[in-house]
Amino acid sequence: MATIKEVLVPDIGDFKDIPVIEVLVKPGDRVKEEDSLITLETDKATMEVPAPFDGVIKDLRVSVGDGVSEGTVILSIEEILTEEDSSKDEAATVVESAPEPETPPMIKQETPAAPAAPAAPAAPATPAIPAIPPIKGETNASSAHASPGVRRFARELGVDINLVSGTGPKDRILKEDIQTFVKNSIQSSGSGAATGSGLGFSLPAWPVIDFEKFGSIEKKTLSRIKKISGAALHRNWVTIPHITQHDEVDITELEAFRKSLAKDAEKSGVKVTPLALIMKAAVAALKQFPEFNSSLTPEGDALFIKQYFHIGVAVDTPGGLVVPVIRDVDKKGILQIAEELGKVSIKARDGKLAPADMSGGTFSISSLGGIGGSHFTPIVNAPEVAILGVARSAMKPIWNGSEFTPRLILPLSLSYDHRVIDGAEGARFITYLNQVLSDIRRILL
Repeated sequence: MATIKEVLVPDIGDFKDIPVIEVLVKPGDRVKEEDSLITLETDKATMEVPAPFDGVIKDLRVSVGDGVSEGTVILSIEEILTEEDSSKDEAATVVESAPEPETPPMIKQETPAAPAAPAAPAAPATPAIPAIPPIKGETNASSAHASPGVRRFARELGVDINLVSGTGPKDRILKEDIQTFVKNSIQSSGSGAATGSGLGFSLPAWPVIDFEKFGSIEKKTLSRIKKISGAALHRNWVTIPHITQHDEVDITELEAFRKSLAKDAEKSGVKVTPLALIMKAAVAALKQFPEFNSSLTPEGDALFIKQYFHIGVAVDTPGGLVVPVIRDVDKKGILQIAEELGKVSIKARDGKLAPADMSGGTFSISSLGGIGGSHFTPIVNAPEVAILGVARSAMKPIWNGSEFTPRLILPLSLSYDHRVIDGAEGARFITYLNQVLSDIRRILL
């Protein structure tokens, strides 16, 4: 028995009107369960919508450049069912016939097609995408055809979106159009100093050099993740007045404690890394200094002090750096944190992170301990106001008052937004964190 089912965009968090950047199938293609159908791109990552079952693609409802949200129909699939599966599917139809409006299911059942029918049932009309409301702070915002994500990106760069020409379908403004507008604004002045229209600052024009004059070259396209994150990193570095506080902490006892935990955890298949303990210590410091767990208001005259502790962890992947978030670290034990770290790291390296996995962070940690190096300057991950950099620990001779003894020393680098945190507060935070890491029992106080 053959049935035609519509595939909807699944839960993708709070994101709306996400652009489709790839359509990976066409009508007539056979797909297996978990095969990728389309690729979506948010401001933070890309994600693929998988096939929910084996079947044949009947028709597509979206194309590259379209904006979709949770519940949008993207295509329909003809599923071939056995009699046993068919009875199960009929039972599922009863449940799916009245979905809750707030959580649309991924699959919407259509009337089963007759086996001898010459053609598939007519597909329902593509759901209309709601009009984008004007955004507060934009002039004549209704004249600009752009998604909320693109509008937010323009605001973050200080660009008046109404000055940007769109190159997408129906003159829709894409993220690339904003980036092109900024580049052209910077390079527009013939005198060598470019004033960015709508940007509020001036920069010298970027030099154009023919590198092949000096030798052979290879042009390598940046990964999609680096293209997405590059503009945000540049914005954060330029607009946030960074201060970086460096310190070194004696983690000899902490490492001994970690190894004792690791022996028991290995029986459960959990790997306890130093990062799990550092995250727990960081939360203790954030509770002691709540300004580090805050964000500036849009006006810049007040702080949102967050009462939750969601820690972002930078993960190195083949495509670039991503920052998944471990939620409610204050409410979890070391072993649970270690287990979640292991799972999210695998998910990140496999490119399976969803936008919801990388949103809501209040403080970030960038650990290079597994690679090497000592102190460095991590870039604050706005709208957060601070980030902790962790390098590789090393044995060093430390004077204890009577002799030198070997101790395991961990370098720390704390970057923070100087508009929110001054140098004295930064020093107090990293000193307190040092004390907690030196004696992890302090988190019980």
